[in-house]
Formats: sequence, structure tokens, C-alpha cells
Amino acid sequence: MTPALLVFCYALAVAWFLPPLLTRLTRYGIGPRLGLTAWVTAMGSVLASAALALQFLIRAAVAGWPRLSEVVCRSVAGGACTPVVYRSALFEAALGAAAVTAALTAAALAWSYGRRTQRARRRTRAHAAAARITGRQLPGTGAVVLDAPRPAAYCVPGRPAAIVVTSAALAVLDAAQLGAVLAHERAHLAGRHHALITLTRGFAAAFPSVPLFTRGPAQVARLAEMRADDAAARRSGRRTLVAALLAIGTGTAVPAVSLPATALAATGGAVTARVQRLLEPPHRGRLTGYAAALAAVMLLLVVAAGLITAYAAR
Repeated sequence: MTPALLVFCYALAVAWFLPPLLTRLTRYGIGPRLGLTAWVTAMGSVLASAALALQFLIRAAVAGWPRLSEVVCRSVAGGACTPVVYRSALFEAALGAAAVTAALTAAALAWSYGRRTQRARRRTRAHAAAARITGRQLPGTGAVVLDAPRPAAYCVPGRPAAIVVTSAALAVLDAAQLGAVLAHERAHLAGRHHALITLTRGFAAAFPSVPLFTRGPAQVARLAEMRADDAAARRSGRRTLVAALLAIGTGTAVPAVSLPATALAATGGAVTARVQRLLEPPHRGRLTGYAAALAAVMLLLVVAAGLITAYAAR
């Protein structure tokens, strides 16, 4: 029982105490790819540790089933656990109820996660198919245009995937800005950001009270946007991409040469943060420092999980 408790306590510590640190290190989008990797690594570490703890628990139960009541009782209460306690019918009934509840909970969580993921996948594929049927092709781009009063551009994964641009967006974007927007959406598809977001949202639905999983989806989505921004900026230039973001955010054409402060103030908070990041890229020293900190966190997660697992398996 002790190995199971040790590994489970490690998983709890990472799930509850690591999110504030990761949020601080990835707040400004410095090294978004590394930030995405750090969040996903942390989630994977917690899930793997929880599964390992369950494995140790099952092995202990199978190996010492006749003495399971005593093992559980003594692992919790130590010397205070007497034969009168762990041999009582009441304690054995409670232990059996706890085991059944744990098994049913694990099964329900797995079923809920699988169901939500499958439904999300069906919805996105249906939306991609509908966009290709109802929209019109934008020549030379592979994008689909939908008539809509609000500027928007987004990608929809599917077989094949679709990049959707509204007619209102075309009205406020020039050719260079449209190229930057399309590069941004292609970066999302190439990086399979939709899969990461779906995965983390499924974790949040399955574990609604665990901070790492409840904070993770928003942070992963934000970093995915910044990662796609970097790819688009390399292709089209930062100012062109910024002008495109402002044009879509405000519904007004924004020449790349002007970038008025009033347009920036009119955008939403998330877009404003992305624009400011593009206009004020971090210094190399700051980038190196944050990257080193994130790499250290991931290394610590891997090493700590390995050491705890090795010690528990002894």
C-alpha cells in the first residue's frame, strides 16, 4: 500500500501546486512551443502517476487479498489499528464499498472522457463538411468563404480539414493580411493544435476539481494561438499579422503602416495580449531564461516521477 500512496501523493502535489508556476512561466507566451510541451508533460505525468498508483494498489490487493483489510488499516492508522478493527465485518464492508466506488468512478470518468472527445470530433467533422458544401472556394488559397456579417477566420479539422474565412473578413483584409491569416490557420492544422485542445478539454471535463486540468485548456489554447502567430509572422511579417488581427477584431481595415493605438484599444483582451507580444518581442536573454526555467520544470517532472516509481517498485 505504501508505494501506491507515495505515487498518488506525487500526482496530487503536481496537480495542485504546479499550475501557478506554469501559468507564470507561460504568461507572456515566451517560447509557446515549449510552454505547450510543459503543460502537456505535466498533465501526462499526473495521469501516468495516478495509473501507476492504481496498479500498485491492485497488485497489493491481489498479492495479499486475505490480509487486505489489515494492510489498508495499518497503512492509514499504523499501530493504532488492532485485529478487532480490521477483522470486523463493518470495516471489511466499508473497504469493499470503497473499492467498488473507486472502480465505478474510474470507469465513469473514462466513459465521460471518451464520449465528450468523440462528440467533439463528430461536431468538427460535420462543421468542416457543411462549410465545404455551403461556402465557396477562395481561388488559390484552399480556403472556404462563408457569407457572414462579422469578420472571422478559423480552421476546422476533418478529412479533409477546412480553413474558413467570412465575407466580412475579406472586406477588411488586404492580400498580404489575408495571407498572414491563412498562414496562422495552416499553422494550427500543421501543429494539430485542435487535438491538444480537445484532449485537455476532455481532461477538464473528467477531472473538474483538479487545478492542473481545469486551468490547462485555457492555457493550451492561448499558447497555441501564440505559436500559430509566430509561424504566420515568419511568413508575412509581424506588422502585417498585427494589422490583420486588428482588422478582424475591429471590423475595420487597418493599414500595416499605421497600426493606430485606437484600433488596439478596441480589440478584446486576448487579441490585445497577442498584438502586444508581436509588437514587443522579448529580448533574447529573457527568452533564454524562461526557456531554461520551463525545461528545468519538465526535467524535474520526469526525474521525480522516475525516482518515485523506482523507489516504490523496490
